[in-house]
Amino acid sequence: MGKTLQVEVVYATPDRQEVASVSLPAGSTVAQAIEASGLLGKHPDIDLNRNKLGIYAKLANPDTALRDRDRVEIYRPLIADSKEMRKQRAAEGKATRRGEGESE
Repeated sequence: MGKTLQVEVVYATPDRQEVASVSLPAGSTVAQAIEASGLLGKHPDIDLNRNKLGIYAKLANPDTALRDRDRVEIYRPLIADSKEMRKQRAAEGKATRRGEGESE
């Protein structure tokens, strides 16, 4: 009998995190784990061509081979670019500081 892998597949929405534990044959891939998890049926917003995937917070491709006890993560697309948001906050802070001393 071939070796089996125990893998967790995780997808988080703004409201909750869903974790599915699956058993797969050795040599299975990230995409196979996601399909076996049933999360694609529960969350039609998951698109394996669009969503980024990872194993323990390290980016992975759908065809990446899994190891026993891996944690496959499906990431949602970002709503805003974090670098752009920091630039905007910094610009707002500079404008506020400039305006504080001008009332004299």
